[in-house]
Amino acid sequence: MLQKLLLFTLATLFQVTLFSQNMDTQQLPYRELTTYPESYTPETVVARMIDGVGFRFYWATEGLRPEDLAFRPTPEARSSEETIDHILGLSNVILNGVKNQPNVRSGEETSPLSFEEKRRQVLENLQAASQLLQQPGSSLENMGITFQNGDNKTEFPFWNMLNGPISDALWHVGQVVTFRRSSGNPFNGKVSVLSGKVRE
Repeated sequence: MLQKLLLFTLATLFQVTLFSQNMDTQQLPYRELTTYPESYTPETVVARMIDGVGFRFYWATEGLRPEDLAFRPTPEARSSEETIDHILGLSNVILNGVKNQPNVRSGEETSPLSFEEKRRQVLENLQAASQLLQQPGSSLENMGITFQNGDNKTEFPFWNMLNGPISDALWHVGQVVTFRRSSGNPFNGKVSVLSGKVRE
């Protein structure tokens, strides 16, 4: 009986370890920008802009240490992790806008998720938005930003997505890059934001 229990326990531990390793090794989107749309349309251009945000965010956040996440340039400023929380909120607004769904949160909230979970969610949100924009029949005219607070609804056309959440996400990704340099862990110099590739 004891041997069966021991074997069952070892088998369970092995499966949990294997599952954890598989979760860790799942490829995150935007390590590189491998392809681009075949034609220029308003939707594919916006999709490529979002891909640019994703690529920069991937490398801005790759290899961040606890001390990098905690870094803030002044006591009043957001830390790097708080800035990532804000980028997560912006990525939700971008995806909801493309799906034409309301935002019931402002995008300013602090997330209780781990850094790894937040990073994955930002990248997956951006990838999903880009892919939806490239679907046949997608139209920016049918997309926009809606904030829902109870019965109150505030709506903006897609123009505001460009100068709002997409531009804001780029702005804050740049802050993360600057902050990590200040905390002694600079951005990978082999990353080419022009080509979307990593030099070997």
